[in-house]
Amino acid sequence: MEALLYQFTLLSNQACQDKNYDPSSTDDLMKLFEIEAYKSWVAMELEQEMEVKEAEVAVQQAEDYLDSDMESDMDEFRRFEEEMERMAMSELESLERTAESARKMGNLLEKAATFASKKYMEAALNSATASMKTAWKGLSSKKVHPS
Repeated sequence: MEALLYQFTLLSNQACQDKNYDPSSTDDLMKLFEIEAYKSWVAMELEQEMEVKEAEVAVQQAEDYLDSDMESDMDEFRRFEEEMERMAMSELESLERTAESARKMGNLLEKAATFASKKYMEAALNSATASMKTAWKGLSSKKVHPS
């Protein structure tokens, strides 16, 4: 392209200095400019196509990497989720066992309280009966108890 520009400069100088200069002589040079421009355009287009292909390959590689990484992360998440599920089930079973033990303990304490209450009632009734018997004996013997 620089050589063509140099020739164009020479022809321009010649056209300015020579009154008999034939402008058709620049036609060949203009055709060479056109061919050179076309070659440059084709070369740039080929270079652009190569860059597009390289970009497409890079995008595909990035997508493949992202898919692989995402799948790996999803697998890790699934394992984490399963582990959390196992831990939650274990905790639930432990709480259920504790609750069942507390329920049984409550039932035992209720039975013990009922038994103790009955025994207390029996003792109170026996004490009252004994007091009444003593009082009846005192009334029958006409003696008054000092208390």
